[in-house]
Amino acid sequence: MRSNSFSYEIIFIDDGSTDNSWKTIESLSLNDENVKGIRFNRNYGKSQALHAGFLKASGDVVITMDADLQDNPEEIPELYRMITQEDYQLVSGWKKKRYDNVLTKNIPSKIFNAAARKTSGVQLHDFNCGLKAYKQEVIKNIDVYGEMHRYIPVLAKNAGFYRITEKEVKHQARKYGKTKFGINRFIYGFLDLISIWFLSKFGRRPMHLFGSLGVLMFIIGFISAGWIGFSKLYKLYHHQPNTLVALNPWFYIALTVMIIGTQFFLAGFLGELILRSKRDKERYLIRKTTANI
Repeated sequence: MRSNSFSYEIIFIDDGSTDNSWKTIESLSLNDENVKGIRFNRNYGKSQALHAGFLKASGDVVITMDADLQDNPEEIPELYRMITQEDYQLVSGWKKKRYDNVLTKNIPSKIFNAAARKTSGVQLHDFNCGLKAYKQEVIKNIDVYGEMHRYIPVLAKNAGFYRITEKEVKHQARKYGKTKFGINRFIYGFLDLISIWFLSKFGRRPMHLFGSLGVLMFIIGFISAGWIGFSKLYKLYHHQPNTLVALNPWFYIALTVMIIGTQFFLAGFLGELILRSKRDKERYLIRKTTANI
């Protein structure tokens, strides 16, 4: 940072660590006013850490980086240049050559990224790379929650920031600590992908989806009920033996789809009500911050 004459701040997010990380951050902060820290009361996850950091960040260009030393800080000047001179709003790192386990991380990551590209329309090779650069307007206008840190480029696109690109970055083998990545995160990632696809398509109009499905169910139900009534009248007119309605399978089809249709309508109404409610409470508890933040 100094060799490139950047004015800067470094914000460490201590996500509930149980070692001496916070003491180190406080010590660095006392010796350098550019170093700041936020300490969570417990481990809340990467999305909440990014959310807290984004709220406090004041720079025109904001760069995120994981603390496991697998990202190279020497990528920063080029990321900064791409934001300021090429006028991109978001630049995502692409770890083309990775030093992770092939079976447990590399192959699932490729499948996940392919599905994310297809679903979101954002053409990035590595959605989950922690090394990213943003214009300040991007981080101040997106809401990173749950486990949505994987999809920040998609959140940015949904918010109207379309100048998104990627940069191939160096990836280094992990020297310290152990990765928390497991098959459960792979599964959760795809569930989150479905969620963000739904939110991007129907997040502002949930009744359009659930109402349409409800109407479809009711149409099927009314047709089924109409068929039952028509068949009974037909048999009565032709003096044919007439069975009880309860013995007709179409009766249960009509009843079931009408109930499902009602549930879809209720889901749509609840979605509209939730959409109009405002979330004012933060999703994490900050235990302490350094004095200069």
